[in-house]
Amino acid sequence: MVEYRVQSEGDNHDFVFTRSFRKIYRMFRSLKNQKGKFVLIIGTPGTGKSANIYSALRILDLNIYDPTLFLDKMEMSSSEVFCEFFKTLRQDLGVETNEEIYQKVAEYDGVLLADKLLDSEFIDENRFGLSLWTENNGIKAFPFYIKVFREYLKHRQDLEKVNVVIQTAFMIKFRGVKYDLLTDFSFLSDILVFLLNIFFEIIRISYSPEEIIQIVKNNFPQVEDEEIMECISNYGCRPRFIFEELEKNETVERRK
Repeated sequence: MVEYRVQSEGDNHDFVFTRSFRKIYRMFRSLKNQKGKFVLIIGTPGTGKSANIYSALRILDLNIYDPTLFLDKMEMSSSEVFCEFFKTLRQDLGVETNEEIYQKVAEYDGVLLADKLLDSEFIDENRFGLSLWTENNGIKAFPFYIKVFREYLKHRQDLEKVNVVIQTAFMIKFRGVKYDLLTDFSFLSDILVFLLNIFFEIIRISYSPEEIIQIVKNNFPQVEDEEIMECISNYGCRPRFIFEELEKNETVERRK
């Protein structure tokens, strides 16, 4: 089956410029002329956060630092992951202290914390990224994010010279299904997003049914609108899950 995840700037050829994409595009374009932006890009699983991010960057002429994080043991504690994260940044940027990290990344138009940090198992199958570690450790992973937030508060003055964009999700698994605390739990998610919005700019990726139809037809031109609407009823406006379902249906038809 085709893997409908976007892992790099080179993927995702048939992209639809939706309202969510235009918000992300305008945000990235603004990084060229200002500093101190701290943006969280959120969206329920399957909405294509990576696709929107990397498609916008492919169009724009920006100097973006997009680091990679590899973790070796699922049993690593939050403190160990936090230390590994900053160790990776120091080595990658060629500096010796955490304070120098902020000075170095200020030279870029922006810092992007996205797929290469979150899903690095797609780069090296023998190791894994932050998302998989978070998913497997559940509530035990939260101290890591608290440490990151404390680091943000500690260095807010340094970050006024840096633009940071984070592909954000707080994933949990319930009965084998993945959920994002920021988007999938109605009132609770609204409260969490409200609190985060006090400190950060938030862009939420979502689509109308009309946009989903256009997105799907770009990849499956033979599919009728009625079938797409049925998929929307089953999966919501989540392109990746709809693509996977349609690919599965095509495979079944070919085997008949």
